[in-house]
Amino acid sequence: MVLPIYIYGQPVLRKVAQDIDENYPDLKKLIADMFDTLAESNGIGLAAPQIGRDIRVVVMDLDVMKDDYPEYAGLRKVFINAHILAFDETAPTEIMDEGCLSLPGLTERVERYTRIKVRYQDEDFQVHEEWVEGFLARVMQHEFDHLEGKMFIDHLPVLRKQMIAGKLKAMLKGKFRCNYRTKVAKK
Repeated sequence: MVLPIYIYGQPVLRKVAQDIDENYPDLKKLIADMFDTLAESNGIGLAAPQIGRDIRVVVMDLDVMKDDYPEYAGLRKVFINAHILAFDETAPTEIMDEGCLSLPGLTERVERYTRIKVRYQDEDFQVHEEWVEGFLARVMQHEFDHLEGKMFIDHLPVLRKQMIAGKLKAMLKGKFRCNYRTKVAKK
């Protein structure tokens, strides 16, 4: 089932998400619904806060990026109780354009680490701890930020934030365009 994407201004997007265990109700259905929602909205990653749940669950489907990143062909993963443990400060950072389903129509250049250490559980609650590099590290940082109540706009310089303030205010009023179901904050 396709769920509505929560748009900038929804309080759940600014909450730190909670870890869950294997007894979380209807988790498999939630994960399936998140993948359906991700596909319908043409995204590559979706965090549970973006569908109104303050839990640490992220789904990613990087297969759509296989033309630019052939190493991600078939990569479709679930990350439960995901945390970034470390940033490799010896590796270079990289600036790239980022967008977000919760910030429709907004794309900005964001600097991210190119190598990070993460810990997460898969859908069988098996623990994984690993160093991740490149584009996958960027997507993980973006999505795992949602679990910490952060959005990519929080990484922008102050002047740039001031320049997009009007667009953000318009979003708060429901003035944006996108081709997927959304849920805006109540006024």
